[in-house]
Amino acid sequence: MPSQIENCFRALGESQRTAFMPFITAGDPDMGMTRALIRELSASGVDLIEVGFPYSDPIADGPVIQASYTRALEKQLHVRDIFAGISELDTQSLPPLVAMVSYAIIFRIGAEAFLSQAAQAGFSGMIVPDLPGDEAADFFQLVRAENLDLVQLVAPTTPRERVREILKSCSGFVYCIAVSGTTGVREEIAEELLAQLRWLREETDLPLCVGFGISRPEHIDPLRGLADGAIVGSGIVRHLESLADGDADRETVVKLIGNFAARMSAACHRE
Repeated sequence: MPSQIENCFRALGESQRTAFMPFITAGDPDMGMTRALIRELSASGVDLIEVGFPYSDPIADGPVIQASYTRALEKQLHVRDIFAGISELDTQSLPPLVAMVSYAIIFRIGAEAFLSQAAQAGFSGMIVPDLPGDEAADFFQLVRAENLDLVQLVAPTTPRERVREILKSCSGFVYCIAVSGTTGVREEIAEELLAQLRWLREETDLPLCVGFGISRPEHIDPLRGLADGAIVGSGIVRHLESLADGDADRETVVKLIGNFAARMSAACHRE
């Protein structure tokens, strides 16, 4: 049976649209706000939503997302709180939700238990940035058994033979890191990324989605025809800083994020 993510990209492909996928942190400042943001993002026309599971030692996240994780963890957020909060949403009427979660969290709970709870809560897929390569194949089978997708990350610096191995345990889409380093807002799209996207087109039929550094509508045009989706993290999460600092109220922040997402969605969906 096709997964929700597969169905999403099939529909986008038929209409020749690029997917827009925003990232938000679960539990910053609480799960009530997270649910409000997911509903607002859905209403703003996004195609998928990446939900970050706060972790004390993320390997690829820049200062904006790290600060967001810290704010959530300081309030004693637990994985069970995330699953419980997401379960309160009618996920069948929402864009597919993709969990960005450290393997250390999954390992502590147990892979089968974690994946079962994730599927029951309403998640459609997993991105596990620190998944050990020698465990990817077995974990991939467990993910697929729950009819979830395991999205794998590749960078412009990843050796091509290594990429080919990664693709064997990948489904849903390929997360293409735009630049080497951590997440964060950047000024332009690197040529090395465009070259890798052209090569990946020859290597896999999976959709290619670009993240790390995508922050403005004008970043979308260079990707058109090469990438199937754009992922924005820091460009959205930074709006939560004003809430944490007391400079804005919840309703204002939700609307700011919704307006930004609507502009990015429009840029992605433009032919």
